[in-house]
Order: sequence, then structure tokens, then C-alpha cells
Amino acid sequence: MSNPGLPPLPSSDRPDTAARLRDALLEASFTADGLLELLGAPAYAALARSETVPAFRATRGDGPLETLVRLFLLQQPVPYARVADVLPADACLEDGWLTRAGTGDVAATVDVRPYGGPADEDWFIVSDLGCAVGGAGGVGSAHEGVVLGVGGASTTLAGITVRTPVASALDLGTGSGIQALHATRHATRVTATDVNPRALHIAALTLALSGVPAADLREGSLFEPVRADEKYDLIVSNPPFVISPGARLTYRDGGMGGDDLCRTLVQEAGERLGDGGFAQFLANWQHVEGEDWQDRLRSWVPRGCDAWIVQREVQDVNQYTELWLRDAGDHRGDTAEYRARYDAWLDEFEARGVKAVGFGWITLRRSGGDRPSVTVEEWSHPVEQPLGDTVRAHFERLDHLRAHDDAALLEARFRLAAGVVQEQVGLPGAEDPEHVVLRQNRGMRRATRVDTVGAGFAGVSDGTMSAGRILDAIAQLLGEDPVLLRDRTPSQIRLLVEQGFLEPVK
Repeated sequence: MSNPGLPPLPSSDRPDTAARLRDALLEASFTADGLLELLGAPAYAALARSETVPAFRATRGDGPLETLVRLFLLQQPVPYARVADVLPADACLEDGWLTRAGTGDVAATVDVRPYGGPADEDWFIVSDLGCAVGGAGGVGSAHEGVVLGVGGASTTLAGITVRTPVASALDLGTGSGIQALHATRHATRVTATDVNPRALHIAALTLALSGVPAADLREGSLFEPVRADEKYDLIVSNPPFVISPGARLTYRDGGMGGDDLCRTLVQEAGERLGDGGFAQFLANWQHVEGEDWQDRLRSWVPRGCDAWIVQREVQDVNQYTELWLRDAGDHRGDTAEYRARYDAWLDEFEARGVKAVGFGWITLRRSGGDRPSVTVEEWSHPVEQPLGDTVRAHFERLDHLRAHDDAALLEARFRLAAGVVQEQVGLPGAEDPEHVVLRQNRGMRRATRVDTVGAGFAGVSDGTMSAGRILDAIAQLLGEDPVLLRDRTPSQIRLLVEQGFLEPVK
């Protein structure tokens, strides 16, 4: 594909060459596990920090794997004869995976990075040279059409995505194709879109080199490439969510003002989801002076959809500006130009009354219910990835709570979730704790304070007795009126169920 300022890409319509290249890479153990074994943990971790010296030292030999690391990860010219011993070199040259580089040497035209799938699949992510993200070169080009590989945002979205078998999945803004790659494991039909035709080309290379079925690739912005009558069971997107003054880099700058791109994406997703379908996004949102950020996000949720929105991080406008100017390498350029760009970002935020920017996850579930559940919360603590099963279970518990009024709730049975422990907090030697905390060691890893009744209820919930019978027993032990206890406790039970400490027993 011709793209002025960027090198030509390998052919995407030569599956035989991609298959032969894949076989050769696997034969040489050019996999995530193979790299870890060759480089060792310190050098492997150094690559993720864009430090290449340890990897150069670890690949001073001339074995097949050392050759491939030099070629594709460190992106160095390698003698043709060495490459021809490992890869179908002539076919790779003909189809554009390799190019001649000086007398007797060849070089890679794209970054090819091993990527371990969730079921130990050996996949490969293709991206532009120097743009693997967390790889050897960092972001090596400021060209607007450059295509990045796998970064922290990509793996976060892949980890939180609900992975139930579905008929159709849509990866909106596919980039290098990582979300579409994951979707091929559990979706019969995968559609991937991007406004950048170069990204679609690279996504096709990623899928072909990973040995998975091809996706339906469509060019266009947001939902423009999707027909009005098309519905999907799963929609995922790691969109160009950066709130910036302009659209310099396609992979990050959406070109809309403020957080309008993320808002539009969320609001339009509802009409594209089939019944029971999930839409999951990463997003940035503005914290505007005098406005509750949670109310802002609630206003984005489309009709007929439940929502779970988690804010993972907040940065003031200075930190946010510095992060993304450094992402583009602007801090390494002309000082006056850097300061001018910094000023332009702050001018934009000031004009919009923005004091900070939030980052997090947005999950929609098409319920069609009259009483949608919208949860907006802040949770910056570590979670257990992958989190897809936790996300799915969250909405299943909401369905249960919605279907049970307090009387029905007391007739239901519950089980303490796996990995929940109790902590008692108080002064050393005190007869009674000041408060009791339930803590999850799995999933969201939440912690919540409970009273004596809540702790006792959770402790004996094993799915054998109804909630009402447990409360009656607790009332007898504490000498309380069982009727009053039944009246005041359902709200605490609902909170413990909603947050995943208790699971309904069907």
C-alpha cells in the first residue's frame, strides 16, 4: 500500500507466503516463550522499556532465533545468507516482508512481534517499524498514518472483554488487529473497521501471520462502515480517545472536540447491539469545572442498555498534556515548538473549563429493560486480568437483583464468592474490632466495610439456606428483633451481591 512518508507494506493477498513465514517463525521458536528463554527475564523486560542493549548482547550468536530477533525486533540489517537459512527469504523479498539493505543484507519492512494468546496460541502482531509499543523502538514515526502494535491499552481491553461464544463481533478502530485477533477465537463472524487504510492492511497481515480466519475489513470512521440493519453480539473498541487540540496522529487523535468522539461512540453503540450483546470500550473523559464527572458519563449511556463504567485513573491537564506530547516524541524536538504545543493543549482545556481527564473502561449490555442499571465508579487499585468473566458475572448479578424485590431476595440463597477473606480492624488487644472488612482476592479485588450482621451473613452463606433463614438465626444470636433485622438488611445484601462478594444460587 502506498503511503507517502511511510515504507511500503508486505502484500496482504499472498496467504501462501504468510503461512510459510509463520511456519518458519514457529520452527525457530520465535514465540513469546522462546524469546523469554533466549533473552532472559531482565533483557526481555528491558525491551518493554525500549532499552535494546541487553537484547543486543543476548543475540550475539548466529542461531536462527538470534537472527530473527535482530531482524524483526531490533530491526537491524542481517546477512541474506543467515536469513535464508531460517526463512523463505526470496518469497519474503518478493512479497515485501523483507527488503534489500546494502550489499548482501536484508531488513524487515514491518515489526513482527510474538504475542501469546489466552489459550497459549502463538500469534504475531504486525506494526510499522519502531512502533511495536513497549518494544525496541518505541513510537518511531510521527507520521499521521503510522500504525502501532500492542500497548497497555490494547492488552487491557483484550483482558476485560467478555469471551462468550457469539455469532458476530465488531472491532471498531482495529489498528494492528489485536482485538479482531482475539475475537476470532469465539466469534463466528468478525468485522474490523478503521479510518486508516494502512491499519486495515496491517490488521490483515496480523491475522494471516497468526494463522486465524480473515476478518471482514471495512474502511471508515466510527460506525459509518456498518449498515443500519447490522447488529453485533460484541462490539469492542480501543478508539483514538486522546483529548487533543487537533488530529495529528490517526491512532490516538479522533479529530472531534473534547471527549465528543468517545461520547458519540458510546451513544451510537446501543443501536448496533443485538439483544444481550456487549459493547466494551476504553475511553477518556473530561472533568469539567462545576460538573459531576459521573453525571457526565451517565448521560452518554444509550437507552435500553445497562452500563458499568470504571474510572481507573485521573490526570490533571498538565500531566495529561505532557504524557501525550512525550508519546509523540515532541519533548525531543525543538524547545520552542514543544512549548507552543503545550500552550495549545492548555488553551484548549481552559476554553472548555476542563481541569482534569479521566481514563477507564465502559461496558454496555443491551438489556432492553425498562429500568436500566448504570453503575459509574472509581477504582484505581490493581485487578485480576483477564477480567471478562467478572464483567459478565456483574451483569448477571444485576439481572438477579432487578428481578427480586426485598421479599423475594430474602427467599433467595447466596454463596460467598471464591477468594473472599475477612479482615478485622481495631486497636491491638481490643475486645471487639472497630470495623470488619471483606476483601476479594480475585476479580476486581474490592474491599468493603460491613457490620456484624453483614459479616455473619457472608460467613455462613454457602447456598444451602435462604437469606431470610440466615437473618433469623443471626437475630436470635444477637438478641435482636428478627422482623426489624429482615427490614434493614436487604440493602446490605444487595450491595454485597452487586459488588461480587455474594453470588446468587439458582
